[in-house]
Amino acid sequence: MAQIELRDVKLSYFTPKQETETLRDIRLSIEQGEFISIVGPSGCGKSTLLSLISGMQKPTAGTVEIDGKEVRGTSPKVGYMLQHDHLFEWRDVLNNLLVGAEIRRMNKRKAREKALELLERYGLGGFAYHNPMQLSGGMRQRVALIRTLVAEPDILLLDEPFSALDYQTRLTLADDIHRIIKDQGKTAILVTHDISEAISMADRVMVMSKRPATISAVYDIQFDEGEGLSPWKKREASRYNQYFNAIWRELDGHVVTAR
Repeated sequence: MAQIELRDVKLSYFTPKQETETLRDIRLSIEQGEFISIVGPSGCGKSTLLSLISGMQKPTAGTVEIDGKEVRGTSPKVGYMLQHDHLFEWRDVLNNLLVGAEIRRMNKRKAREKALELLERYGLGGFAYHNPMQLSGGMRQRVALIRTLVAEPDILLLDEPFSALDYQTRLTLADDIHRIIKDQGKTAILVTHDISEAISMADRVMVMSKRPATISAVYDIQFDEGEGLSPWKKREASRYNQYFNAIWRELDGHVVTAR
């Protein structure tokens, strides 16, 4: 049984005068431990799809299921990592990591122990009592991911988490985040505009069409060099350009341009 299942999902917005269809007949099945990337034209509904999986929005038609049960609201099984880290500047790093655990009323001692262990494991052990403003952008995003992991979700939704960073930091952080997620055995869905990022991070890349959006193509990402490649190494792999060109062509077919 798939961990996440979307069955004929439709989402429309209604006004007194008209219906605006955003998503149409979305069918999506994701196994436990998979890393999925979603790309598509701007405004096609990629982030909206994450909102449906998280339970923050309800579909107009169809069903969203997690572990065989229909999603009817937000769930502790799902963690969300956004474009901006949203760290509280008046809290030190450790106390920022405990925010999700506090909201979910987890055992404070266990949450604190887990936060400190994750900081140490992922190279931030010396920053537990630093203020967030003392950290670089990449470090802040790693803290944001660890904060999500402290709350012990099974599924991570990543909504363009690198887009506010400079290019060099994005490349380095992609390796870090990928390693942490795979190490933790989490299921992850990444929304991104960056084709290279999508290919290098994911086990599968899904391309969404323009509105009303459907999933127009799915690419299984496999390299002759073997499994377990880091995102950086995937960018150097022999089939990388083949995937990039195929996804680019698919996306280009959904973009309306003046000619």
